[in-house]
Amino acid sequence: METANVVLKHFPAPKKDCSLVPVSLTDETIAERRAKILARMESMGIEQLVVYGDVEHGDNFEYLVGFFPRFEEGLLVIDGSGSMSIVLGNENLNKSSKARISMDSTVHVSLFSLPNQPQRDDKTLVELLEDAGIRRGVSTGLVGWKMFTSPVEDNEHLYDLPSYVVDAIRSVVGDDDLLVNACGLFIGDGGARTTMNANELAHYEFGAALASDCMLDAMDAVEVGASELDLGDKLVRYGQHTSVVTIAAAGPRFVKANMYPTDHMVEEGDTISLTVGYRGGLSSRAGYAVGEASGLPASARDYIDRVAAPYFAAYATWLETIRVGMTGGELFDVIEGVLPRSEYGWSLCPGHLTAEEEWLSSPIYEGSAQLLKSGMMLQVDIIPSVSGYGGVSAESTIALADEALRRELEAEYPELWKRICERRAYIKSMLGIHLSDDVLPMCSTVAYLRPFLLDKEAAFARES
Repeated sequence: METANVVLKHFPAPKKDCSLVPVSLTDETIAERRAKILARMESMGIEQLVVYGDVEHGDNFEYLVGFFPRFEEGLLVIDGSGSMSIVLGNENLNKSSKARISMDSTVHVSLFSLPNQPQRDDKTLVELLEDAGIRRGVSTGLVGWKMFTSPVEDNEHLYDLPSYVVDAIRSVVGDDDLLVNACGLFIGDGGARTTMNANELAHYEFGAALASDCMLDAMDAVEVGASELDLGDKLVRYGQHTSVVTIAAAGPRFVKANMYPTDHMVEEGDTISLTVGYRGGLSSRAGYAVGEASGLPASARDYIDRVAAPYFAAYATWLETIRVGMTGGELFDVIEGVLPRSEYGWSLCPGHLTAEEEWLSSPIYEGSAQLLKSGMMLQVDIIPSVSGYGGVSAESTIALADEALRRELEAEYPELWKRICERRAYIKSMLGIHLSDDVLPMCSTVAYLRPFLLDKEAAFARES
C-alpha cells in the first residue's frame, strides 16, 4: 500500500455535533415504506407475508410497525391486498394501538410471552394465526432478520424464525412449497430498506452523530490508570438503545469469555478497542495507549508503517472512490488492490449498509453486481488483522445521495445540511480527503483516526 502521503500530525479534532434533537419518521415516510413492501410482494408473487420480530431481531418488523416487541416475539401479517394484522404477546399487546400503520386486527398469542406468564387456553397457535389472517394454499413469504446467501444451501427455504412459529405457519398454509424466505424483500438487492428518503436519513443521522460524539469523549478519556468502566461510561448516553455490544477494552480482549468493560486499568502500551453503535450508525476506534512510537511494544514498533498508515490510506481511497452508480464489486476490487487480504488479513465486506441494526446487508463483496444507490447509508468497515500487531479502526457512517436527494435534504433539513457541509469541509481541509458530491458524512469523525491514543492531538492526514 502506498503511504508516502500519509502523515501523522497535530491539528484540531472535529467538533462534537450531534443535534440532540431526534427526528421522527413522518406519516408520509411510513406510507412510503408500506407501498414499497406491497409493491415488492407483488413483483415477487408473494400473496401474504409474515414478518417476525423480537428484541434482537425486530428491525424488519419495526420498519412498518414503529416499535419492536421487547421481551417477546411478535408477527406482522401482511396480505397482498394491503390488509395487516399484528400478533403480540402479553407485554406488547397494549402497543398495538401505537403501531405506525393501521392494523385490521390484533391477535393475542401468549405463547410469545415469557416463561410462566398467564397463558390463554381457548385456541391453539395454528388457530390464532388463522385469526391473524394467514390463509391456506397461497404463496407465503417468511421474514426473519437475514437472508441466506450460501453457495451450497437452498437459501430460499432456510428460515430464521423460531421452529414452533414456522411449524404453525406451515400447518396453516398447508404446502411447504408455498413457503419462501422473503427477507430479501427488505434487505437484499433492491430491498425496501436499502435506500432511504430525506426524512429517514435525518432520522438516522441522530444515532450516527451521537455515537461519534461519544467516541470523541472516550478517546479523550484514554489515560494510563483509567478503567475500562470509565471509558465505557463515555460511550453510552441519554438512554438510547445501542445496536451492538459496547466495547471498551484495554489489553487482551475476551479474557475468561468476558465481552464487557471491567475495572481493568489502562497501562501504557496496551492495545485499546472502543466501539459504540446506535440506530443509524456505529463508531469504532482501535489503536495503542501510547503517546509516540517509542512507547509501542518492541515487536510492534513499526505499527504505523506496517498496519495503521496503510489502513488509513485504504480508508481514504474508499471514501474518494465510492459514488452513486458504481457496483459494490468495483469498490471491493479497489480495496483489495490497495490493501490486499493476503497481507492485511481482512475477511469481511469492506463496508455494509446500516439502519436500526449495525449490519443490515452489504452490496460490497467480491464479484458483486449490486449498484450503490442514492439513499444508501453505509459503514466504512475495513478490519485489518495482522499477526503480532494491535488492531486499527476508524469505522464510521456515510450516506450516498444524488443531486435530487441532496437538494431535498438542504431544503427540508437545513441544520442537518449545514452539519454535513461542515463535515465535508473538515475532511477535505484537515484530512486531505476529497469526497465525491455523492458522499455525505453522517457524523463529524468520519476518517478521523488517532493511532496513539495518549496523544490527543496527533491524527492521520494525507498531504498532496
